[in-house]
Amino acid sequence: MIGMTEMAVSATSGTEPVGGIAGWATDLMDRLGAPGAGLAIALENLFPPLPSEVILPLAGFTAAQGRMSLLAALVWTTVGSVVGALALYGIGALIGRDRIRRLVARLPLVKLSDLDRTEAWFARHGGKAVFFGRMIPIFRSLISVPAGVERMRMGTFLLYTTLGSLLWNTAFVLAGYELGDNWRTVEEYVGIYSKVVLALVVLGALAFAAVRIVRSRRTGTGPGAHRAEAMETRDLERDRIL
Repeated sequence: MIGMTEMAVSATSGTEPVGGIAGWATDLMDRLGAPGAGLAIALENLFPPLPSEVILPLAGFTAAQGRMSLLAALVWTTVGSVVGALALYGIGALIGRDRIRRLVARLPLVKLSDLDRTEAWFARHGGKAVFFGRMIPIFRSLISVPAGVERMRMGTFLLYTTLGSLLWNTAFVLAGYELGDNWRTVEEYVGIYSKVVLALVVLGALAFAAVRIVRSRRTGTGPGAHRAEAMETRDLERDRIL
């Protein structure tokens, strides 16, 4: 009964998150302090449904209450970001370039030449892609996977991942620190940003598919021809290896 009363008062005052991801993250920080915030952010990298726009401002709010230092919150959340990114880099390295090429060869509307151009672009701009990718919803976690697939130099990957993560984390932790009880305002604005990014991604994918379908109809090629081309390319690569 006492616990229910405390939860009701907390929910009314708005000073403490109750339940859900915010409640889970709060409990983690109460138990572990700043390292708990770092652990939450590391998990956020691996499980995107855990939103950084909730965890980071909450860490700032917790620091504003004196339950951890602001510097520790910044350091540990950045450490957590880098650890999570390294795990995804490792997954990309395990998948490897050959598996990605075999997968792309089976996809309709996508050609291996598209992958070749993407790889060439990543070879030239991979550092910038990782740096800015750490500050874009959806891509924050995903950008580490192609870096691993392409075996980006570890020093380069760590440098750009750390810098990008530090900027993103600092902005949101400081926002939560300054906003205090109104820290959830950050989540609302970032939610709009995330929806815009998602809409642009969907529109880009639809535009790519539409252009590729129109071109295939004009040239008289279809999925069957694409598969034949993919098989021929695969056979040539196998012969070259042998």
